[in-house]
Amino acid sequence: MHLEILPIEGLPQIKPGDDLIAMLGECDQIQSSDILVVTQKIISKAENQLIDIDPNDPISHKPLVEKESVRILRRRGDLIISETKHGFVCANAGIDLSNVERGQAALLPEDSDRSALRLKDGLKGRYNLDVAIIISDTFGRPWRRGLTDVAIGSAGISPILDLRGEQDALGREMQVTEVALVDELASAAELVMGKSSGIPVAIIRGGDSEWFGSGNVRESLLRDPKDDLFR
Repeated sequence: MHLEILPIEGLPQIKPGDDLIAMLGECDQIQSSDILVVTQKIISKAENQLIDIDPNDPISHKPLVEKESVRILRRRGDLIISETKHGFVCANAGIDLSNVERGQAALLPEDSDRSALRLKDGLKGRYNLDVAIIISDTFGRPWRRGLTDVAIGSAGISPILDLRGEQDALGREMQVTEVALVDELASAAELVMGKSSGIPVAIIRGGDSEWFGSGNVRESLLRDPKDDLFR
């Protein structure tokens, strides 16, 4: 398999109400069977998930963290690790101050899977582009330093690549191996988008036909609390 990861450059700064379907549909780089990885930030901006905060108070967004959390797991200083209403466990309920105007904070989309499906269906209906969509966001990881991008929404692609029952390289049957496909693709795409380059969308081309399918992040990737050893 040969994968290409291509940044989409030249998109304007996204504002509330902007038509992302039109912006992407008119991009001549995109082809059917591509996987589009779209950052959460532009989804939140287009869907007006922006809240005004005090630009002179560096922690004025903290009340929002409490409001957007259904459960607080850990606190250390100003840092809060919480569970959001979506089921994500992340820092500060996913509220972000980067790449938004001073005096604003970006909340997570109301339903990232629905946002991904809307993009997919819109590109197919208006432009006859049959693509898969992954909405990505940056998360930290327990026990490891550094950040990585993961999928918080998807459409048109199987979130999990289930290898259970297949044989490994030595002929042994794999019993528990489920690959978080959309997370791996989101992280790979971030390498060409970067954190400060202003590139919010990347194309992944050459994916295996078996990757394309149904399912979404919320139903497929979020572990049931009763099966989670870390909660």
